[in-house]
Amino acid sequence: MEVVVGRIGKPHGIRGEVTLDVRTDEPERRFAPGTTLRAQAPAGADRRPASLTVARARWHQSTLLVTFEELTDRTTAEAARGTVLHATLGHDEVPDDPDEYYDHQLVGLAVVDLDGAPLGTVKALVHGFAQDLLTVRTTDGRDALVPFVSALVPEVDLEAGRVVVADRPGLVQPFPEDVAEGES
Repeated sequence: MEVVVGRIGKPHGIRGEVTLDVRTDEPERRFAPGTTLRAQAPAGADRRPASLTVARARWHQSTLLVTFEELTDRTTAEAARGTVLHATLGHDEVPDDPDEYYDHQLVGLAVVDLDGAPLGTVKALVHGFAQDLLTVRTTDGRDALVPFVSALVPEVDLEAGRVVVADRPGLVQPFPEDVAEGES
């Protein structure tokens, strides 16, 4: 399983160090020295290395600065700008925080309400700025977006293969008046 962990930004200095747009909750784990990441150049870019190996990573204020073995000077660092970095996860690998999940762990789980009644299945996750959203394929074939917050998703049970949603009218199940209109 592969996940996006960052995107290379502008060079920092003259020795190949770059800023990184971090897209992981575990930057210390993903950008540890010696880690090799798959590098995906932006569309239309010149040929670039297919992988990059972390030589060093450090925080400067709130920006992660990374030196890769393959980027040795400012010119090569500038050429790598916009490159998306992917990490390979083991199938059984889990985040360090027990309240965090990888997308692939959630997709396909059954979605039930607080009483255990089926609502559908998790189809995908949408990563937003304020919060993530679960895309739920409902039992009647619609897609519903549920904010992935503890007030609405109080339980994720990977072993049981289910997600509990505190459903409210119009969230997953349609408003009663919408159901009545559809029947006439």
